Amino acid sequence: MSELNALLEPGMRVSHPQEPDWGIGQVQSNIAGRVTVNFPEAGKVVIDGSRIALIPHFD
Repeated sequence: MSELNALLEPGMRVSHPQEPDWGIGQVQSNIAGRVTVNFPEAGKVVIDGSRIALIPHFD
């Protein structure tokens, strides 16, 4: 799991580096390296944190 993904907590806002059209989503959970994110244009997506490093947004 990406070190940065390990810091993600519910409520944090993130984007997927390979799917910019999904928009900025909100982390729902981060359990055992699997990060569930609710994206405005893709819905709820479960991401394997060992394969994808999500990009946090601090607005």
